[in-house]
Parts: sequence; C-alpha cells; structure tokens
Amino acid sequence: MPTTPHALPRRSFLQLGALSLGGLSLPGLLRAEADGGHRSRHKSVILIYLVGGPPHQDMFDLKPNAPKEIAGPWKPIATNVNGVQIGEGLPRLAGMMDKLVVVRSLVGNQADHDAIQVYNGHHPKKPTPAGGWPQFGSTVAKLQGQTDPAVPAFASLCYTTTHPPYNEPGPGFLGAAAHPFKAMGKTRDDMRRGIPVERMEDRKTLLKRFDDMRRDADATGAIKAMDAFTEQAFGLLTSSKMADALDISKESPKTIERYGTGDPKVFMDANGAPRVPQSLLMARRLIEAGARVVTLNYSKWDWHGGKNAEGRADNNIFLREQEDFPVFDKCVSALVEDLHSRGLDKDCTVVIMGEFGRTPKISSIIGRDHWPNVNCVLMAGGGMQTGQVIGSTDKIAGEAKDRPVTWGELFATLYHNLGIDPEKAQLPDLTGRPQYLVEDGAKPLREVI
Repeated sequence: MPTTPHALPRRSFLQLGALSLGGLSLPGLLRAEADGGHRSRHKSVILIYLVGGPPHQDMFDLKPNAPKEIAGPWKPIATNVNGVQIGEGLPRLAGMMDKLVVVRSLVGNQADHDAIQVYNGHHPKKPTPAGGWPQFGSTVAKLQGQTDPAVPAFASLCYTTTHPPYNEPGPGFLGAAAHPFKAMGKTRDDMRRGIPVERMEDRKTLLKRFDDMRRDADATGAIKAMDAFTEQAFGLLTSSKMADALDISKESPKTIERYGTGDPKVFMDANGAPRVPQSLLMARRLIEAGARVVTLNYSKWDWHGGKNAEGRADNNIFLREQEDFPVFDKCVSALVEDLHSRGLDKDCTVVIMGEFGRTPKISSIIGRDHWPNVNCVLMAGGGMQTGQVIGSTDKIAGEAKDRPVTWGELFATLYHNLGIDPEKAQLPDLTGRPQYLVEDGAKPLREVI
C-alpha cells in the first residue's frame, strides 16, 4: 500500500518531541502538569555576577568616619528605609531600599579571581565531589525541570571572557546534559533548527519554515490523530518563544531606555564582560517566558589602580566608579521596579555579587585590591522580607563585626526561595554518593524568610 509523502506517524512525532527530561517526552511533561503539577506562576532566580569583585565600601558599606585613605571620596546617603544608608553613587537604589536586602558580612570568600563560588556557592579550595560541583542553575534544572517545554529551565546570558576564571564553571557531576542554554554562545544555534545564520535574521523565512512543518503534518492527518497534549507539544516545538524572549525590541522604547543599553562587543578592560544593562531586561523576559534560573555576567569591577589590562592609565578606581555606578544603578533599579510592577516580586529572586570584597586601604596607585575577608551581596524579590541590612563590618569595612553570613546560607536561601529544601535535597555525584546542595548543612537566612 503506497504511503503518503511527508507522512508523520504518531510514533515518529513522539520521538521528535522527546526532548527528554527524566524520560518524559514533551507530551508526557504536559500531561504531568495537567495532572496536578502545573503552576500558573513559577519560582525563579536571576543571578548577576559582577566580574572581578566590586568595592563594597564604595557601594553598600561606606565608612565616612574612617581615615581618608580608607573612606575614599564617596559619601553615604539616606535611603527610604530609616537608619539605612548606602553610597551616593547609587541614588535610585537608595530610593527603593524598602525593596532590597543588603548583606554586608558575607565571609568565607575565595581570594583569587574565580567565578566558581559565585555560581555554585562552594569554595574552590574545599574538597570537591567526583566530577565537581554543578553550578546553581544546573542543579535547579535537574531537580525541578522545565516549567514550559519550549523554554529551558536554565538559561545563561553570560559572555565568554578571555580570562577563563571569570567564566561559568559548568554542570560538574551532573554532566553535559545539565549545561545551560547559552543565549550568548554557540548553543543559540539550538533555535535555528538547521536554518543558516544569515537566514535566521529573516523572520519571514523562519516563520515560513514553521508553517511548512505544520502544513506537512496537517496534510497527513497526523495532528488530528494526536491527543491534545501531543498537539500542544508540537505547537511548542514549532514556536519561536525563546527567540521572542531574547528579542528586547519587543519592549517599548521607554522600557529599554529605563534599563539602558551598552555595546556587547566591548569587553571591559579587554578580559572582563561587556557592560550591557540590557542583559537585565533580557533576563526578566526569559523568566517571564518560563526559565527558572537565568545567569549573567556584568562589566568588570577589578580596579587595582594604575594602568588597565590594555596599558592605559585609566584604571583609577574612583574614575571607574563614576563611570560604572550610574549605569549599574539605573539597570538594577529598573529590574526591581519591573519585578514589582509585573507581580514578580514574590516569585523571582535577584541576587547580585562578586567573588570577594576589596581592600579597605586605597593603594598608592588609587585602587583597591582583592579582599576575601568580607564581601557584600544585594538581593531583591523572592517574597523575602526586604528593606533591611544583614550584618555589619568593623570601622574600616575589613572584617565582619556581627552576623557573619556564609555562602552556604546565601545559596540555601536561593534554593528555599525556589521551593527546594536545602537540608533534604541531594544529588548523586559520579560515584553514586549523594551530595547535599550547600556547605556545612547551612540553613536559609532567617532574617528574610
């Protein structure tokens, strides 16, 4: 009996749709959600890495009464929370302190440039399980899976820098399948479905390919033969939802202006990340599309003074802060505003940090060097108790004075905000040994939950 050209048997279609997650095909995932797993809103995290380590004592922990060689030129300003002050270079954030949490006493930081701890919460010098620790987004994707089969659970907006320690550490013992969808890297090809790069920009061509695929299936009656869940899965496979989420031109010019824009081709000091505030807007769009975790790296904050990596004598820390602080203040405040205006503030946690703090004393070449003794973190959203500062430092912002916070506590809080119990959840390493997610049995920050 002759077969119809372009036939799309049900079995073949199901194999096509089996973007496997725990053995479930797309239809299976949709059925699981309809059977009680579906949530209209999902918990999420946007993790922003300030490449190179930002100067905590010039941003969120100023010491105006310290000697000049420690205090520097910046002055503290009042915020909209009584008794809380932050740096004058961040006036927009000062005006929304009631929506923020500042941790001034993060301890146990690594001493070298290495993004590992920022992305997985584990000190790189401590014992590591077989295969290495997976980064945070990979762990979440493994434990919770996708909210929408058309959108990856973990998306990375991180740019690949020329200094390897600044880059994301990878999925560790979870293996290659737990890599993030790298929207700024080669895996963006995942959305092209065989269409050459030069034709991907032609949206009409892209949509025509999708229409042809649907038409072929309709001609054989395959779609009619599918149950509702399989048909829905087919619709998601042939959608451009991810492409839409990454297209910030769909936002109003006013919204884009609120965040600001930068040149993604300019890597700060040659080996840092680009200073691109639009990445924060794109992260928000990915979360709204269904991603659980979005990571991004932003600018470069390693201002030792003297000459920069390109040999120019413009790495004066205070000149660089005058350049970077307004852009940072604008895009982060826009993101927090959007969380609240769009009803995301209870579900989406934003965490912003670098790998360590900076030295209290300003060097003779007008810079601050690496300082692992204490670090600072900015958080927002996640249904947390905001409008507060956690911990304090001594009179020169050199050591935690009270309420030292560990990296384990910080990441336990992120997992908790996602609905993952960090005291119970485990994943097996390459030897099959179960591993807890955070160090030393740490619990979430009691001040915020």
